Amino acid sequence: MSEKKKTLVIGIDTRDLQIAATGTKTFLESLCTEFKKEHAGFQFYFFTSQMPAYTGKNSFLKIIEHLRYFIWKQVSLPVKARIKKCDIVFCSDFFVPYLHFGFSTIPTFHDAFFWEYPEHYNKYWLWIFKKLGVAAAKKSHSIITPTQYTREKIAFYSKIDKSKIIPVYEAAKSFPLTENIHTPPENPILKEIFKMPYILHVGTFEKRKNIPRLIKAFKLLQDEGYEDIRLLLVGQFSKKKTLDDSLLIEKLISENNLQKKVIMSGYLSDIDLQLCYQHALMYVFPSLNEGFGIPVLEAFQQQTPVLVANNSCLLEVSGNAALSFNPLDEVEMANKMKLLITNADQRKELITKGLIRNEAFSWEKTAAAILAVFEKAVK
Repeated sequence: MSEKKKTLVIGIDTRDLQIAATGTKTFLESLCTEFKKEHAGFQFYFFTSQMPAYTGKNSFLKIIEHLRYFIWKQVSLPVKARIKKCDIVFCSDFFVPYLHFGFSTIPTFHDAFFWEYPEHYNKYWLWIFKKLGVAAAKKSHSIITPTQYTREKIAFYSKIDKSKIIPVYEAAKSFPLTENIHTPPENPILKEIFKMPYILHVGTFEKRKNIPRLIKAFKLLQDEGYEDIRLLLVGQFSKKKTLDDSLLIEKLISENNLQKKVIMSGYLSDIDLQLCYQHALMYVFPSLNEGFGIPVLEAFQQQTPVLVANNSCLLEVSGNAALSFNPLDEVEMANKMKLLITNADQRKELITKGLIRNEAFSWEKTAAAILAVFEKAVK
């Protein structure tokens, strides 16, 4: 008679949902949705702090919030996991408990930016990451990362055994609408934008996103006579001054008299974001570095032709379903945008390839791959 399979008790750290935005929020929300479904042999507990995280600008309160974060990670979370007799504690960010009270830990390293852009981070936070975050990750059974590219980078910088770093692809956001492109947007800014052709970018205004060069390439298009085209930037300025590129973005818009041509919408509801993809002439992703790039798949899903920078993981994710360009060359970027503006057949071809490519990604597949990592961790 075969031995009954043990139910694995998994603790999921969901406190990050209080502060996460863009891709990291999509990642954790989507996984929680999947883990709340029936999975034979698994029992899940979703842990969070009852005290809301502070997200304001007061320097003193921000320091207090950092202290509370580390108390949560190194005291509260492991105690909760011990009480529930967890086998695994999974965190969707870089930090896991250093001490293990009868459980294994699995963090998620979405990128290698801490090592690649040290000048963009507070020196004390960076020191804590390298001394505590990396040390705790080395004690973990496995580390989840979103692409092969990111796996190679993390292994190189951290010196962690590559066999412990498991690439698990992410997926597009689950949008609320089906194909109802005629739904009126909630944001009044979009009502006028949807009446004209526009190029779309989605993401925070961080320096690595390379938005200033996108604006310069857009200006080249305007100078060549494509004055009816608009550029829609969906996202907000970064809260971290060392990462934020808003001053340069605003300066370029002003110097080139593009105030009525470059539209900044801020963050949007899921419905409005979905409509932005559906109405867009194309989606352009000029980023200098990405860990995954969820907006690429969102554009595929919503049948938007895609242009991506030819670097980091973006070609790994997009496959043959996007046109690529050198993100340091505004002329090449402008020429690729012009190609899609003038070539309807090329747009249709990319839309078809994008839909096919997007079929390779789903949050169900992501969750299944992570569950397999959990099972391996307790054997």
